[in-house]
Amino acid sequence: MLRFIFLLIACSAAFGQQAFDLVVYGGTAAGVMTAVAGARGGLNTVLLEPRANVGGMATGGLSRTDVGKREVIGGLALEFYYRVGMRYQMFRHLNPVSWFYEPHVGESVMKEMLNEAGVKVLYHRRLREKDGVRKQGTRVTEIVMENGEVYAGKIFADCSYEGDLMAQAKVTYTWGRESMAQYGESLAGIRERTPYHQFQVDIPARDEDGRLLPEISAEPRGEPGAADRRVQAYNFRVIATNNPVNRIPWPKPRNYDPRRYELLARLLAAMEKKLGRPQVFNELTLIANIPNQKADFNNQDAFSTDYIGKNYDYPDGSYRRREEIWQDHIDYVQGFYYFLANDPRVPRSLQMEVREWGLCKDEFEDTGHWPHQLYIREGRRMVGEYVMVQKDLQTDRLKPDVIGMGSYNSDSHNVQRFVNAAGFVENEGDMQVPVQPYQIPYRVMLPKRTEATNLLVPVCFSASHVAYSSLRMEPQYMIIGHAAGVAAGLVIRANKPVQEIDVPELQKILKSQAAVFEYVPSPQQQALDILRRALRPSGPALFNWE
Repeated sequence: MLRFIFLLIACSAAFGQQAFDLVVYGGTAAGVMTAVAGARGGLNTVLLEPRANVGGMATGGLSRTDVGKREVIGGLALEFYYRVGMRYQMFRHLNPVSWFYEPHVGESVMKEMLNEAGVKVLYHRRLREKDGVRKQGTRVTEIVMENGEVYAGKIFADCSYEGDLMAQAKVTYTWGRESMAQYGESLAGIRERTPYHQFQVDIPARDEDGRLLPEISAEPRGEPGAADRRVQAYNFRVIATNNPVNRIPWPKPRNYDPRRYELLARLLAAMEKKLGRPQVFNELTLIANIPNQKADFNNQDAFSTDYIGKNYDYPDGSYRRREEIWQDHIDYVQGFYYFLANDPRVPRSLQMEVREWGLCKDEFEDTGHWPHQLYIREGRRMVGEYVMVQKDLQTDRLKPDVIGMGSYNSDSHNVQRFVNAAGFVENEGDMQVPVQPYQIPYRVMLPKRTEATNLLVPVCFSASHVAYSSLRMEPQYMIIGHAAGVAAGLVIRANKPVQEIDVPELQKILKSQAAVFEYVPSPQQQALDILRRALRPSGPALFNWE
């Protein structure tokens, strides 16, 4: 009888296991490109997405792409934007690539790429929280979903924003900010006062009774250059329209309390006095136009959609805690727009402008027209074989194992809102420092070989907070994912650890697939850059577009 029970258990386990060459966890843009590249290379590939959509932020509201120098974007990333351009018939304008697009179009293109490549895509597959990863030595052998399904693989890629597979595989990781001393980074740690997304007028942090206003931390700022566990702010990139036919009024969030926005009300009044006029909508939320009378709305100025200081528990938090933070961000951002559209303390002209906009009936239909992805600008970061730091973006920009390029600013959103020594409210953590195009090494996605030898990490990759602030853009996630998918095939065929890949062969294949390893601006692009600098308007909208 006992033998029969053991046999039954073994048969049940075997029935629940599905084996693949490449198992990709997380349907972010990086996950999509990892899976597509692997499948196109002949690998039996599965993409497991914990929620219900693919593309992450690239299809979840971030529709005004953070390109930096567009000449550095190649490979599958460029193919994606080219395919999107085909949907909009951009060739009619002698410009085949579309960097700005509607979320539903972007997701449709990604699904098309996955389907053409033969990737098996499964939704609502979330890793079991406590014991979802099984290893033998340094090799991940299986991952277990909450529904009990088991997926075995030769190579695994953690392409989630959270890095849960990586963490459960006992790979070293960190989150928050390193000190200036740790890697010798001048931009690291707690920041001195920075000018952008900062209060332009002095607002007392406490009310007339001495009580701290909502959305201000009572904790001290900390010493400049010191490390901490604080995380740059998250928000939702809302897709809105001013087309009455397609417009839905700004929703009133659950448990809405206008007192939550008391600081915003006081800031509006102070800014009207300073400017001699009420503020306009684009001074409070960055409005970037995308096709079909829609816009990608992002954070702008001192008090906006960034929910500063309320995400510290997210990177290493439990599933339940993350869900609480996710919902709290929905409530905050919805409340921000609802307050501007309805509260009597908002100047009438601004209120009427806000009411001209609303959510889109034809976007995010399965999530109540609200974006399906929280903008997790930064979470866990692996500490792997090689940690990219500030010098890799500024002075040591060439890499022998280059797999692609980055070029966006070192860009961190504010990390905390505190009371300064004078008793006024102040934001801290903003970083906007230009970089020259730099090469991304294959090593950035490699765990230490003593920890994992068949795992690649294209999103929570190995970088300091400063370096991650530039690398974290969606095109770069796609570029790294593309390399991960190709590398997976080489590793499997060679039967070696991911740390021992044939780098020249990887680079040869990537180049044949339109990857870019060298920044070469065209003469026309150089001329356009000169014209843009000469003709662009001044003002806060020039900064922090991601």
